[in-house]
Parts: sequence; C-alpha cells; structure tokens
Amino acid sequence: MADVVLTQRVDDAGLAGRVTVASCGTGDWHLGQSMDERAAAILRAHDYDPSAHVAKQFAASWLADHDLVLAMDASNLADVRRVAASSGEDADPTRVRLFGDFDPVEPGGDVPDPYYGGPQGFEEVLAMVERTCAGLVSALQQLPDLQDPDSQ
Repeated sequence: MADVVLTQRVDDAGLAGRVTVASCGTGDWHLGQSMDERAAAILRAHDYDPSAHVAKQFAASWLADHDLVLAMDASNLADVRRVAASSGEDADPTRVRLFGDFDPVEPGGDVPDPYYGGPQGFEEVLAMVERTCAGLVSALQQLPDLQDPDSQ
C-alpha cells in the first residue's frame, strides 16, 4: 500500500523524474504476486491504482541501488540490517530507517500488518500510510538535490 501511495504522492509533487519508489518484502512468501486483494480494494476505493504492484524480495543490493530504504516495522528493519551485515553492505542508519520515522502523528512507530484482520485494519493502515507519505514527500522536497530549480 505504501508503494502505491508514495508513488502517487511523488508524482503529484512533481518529483517523478527525480525520485523512484520501489517496494519489496523481507520474505519470499508472495514473490511475483499482486498485492492482497483487500489492500488493493481499499486503495481503489480511495482512488489509487494498485495494478502495477508485484511482490519482490529485499536483497543486499537494494542498499547500494537506493538512497533510502524504509522498513515498515522494527522486525523488518532488523531483517534488513541482518541481510546488510551478512553481505558486507552498509546499513547506514540515515539511509536505512523506519517508514514511521516520517509519520507526523506517531513518529518512529511501526506500521501494523493488517493481513490477519478485517477491512478496518486496512483502512487504518492506509490512513497511517497517507499521512506518513505526506511527511516523507515534504522531507524529500527539502533536499537540495530535489528542489525545483525555478523556485530557488
């Protein structure tokens, strides 16, 4: 859900040519599959397009290929750091962080996994993801390399 929302927010902010959003999981359970239909339905109900999302798995190469790696919860963050340590990649804490670090309401919190719950859990996660993506895009817009040259 965060991938779809953040991609849309990056596009809406005019950063699409300068920011690329990618998504993966730390496990291999759903590789190559579309997202959970309940998550997709909630996204569609809120005017997002989840159709392009395909599950991928995190690998140490993501650390070299991406400027920022965000984990949805502390467990996933530990998994990312473990993969990094075992491969010799750098898990710099300024680049490997919790998605929730950008949440303006509950900074540093985990995003709960709604998989085993009902539709309300997906709605709650979407609300959390939307506000956090707004904070993340705002932070991205402050980076000198991403500022609009016409506004400087």
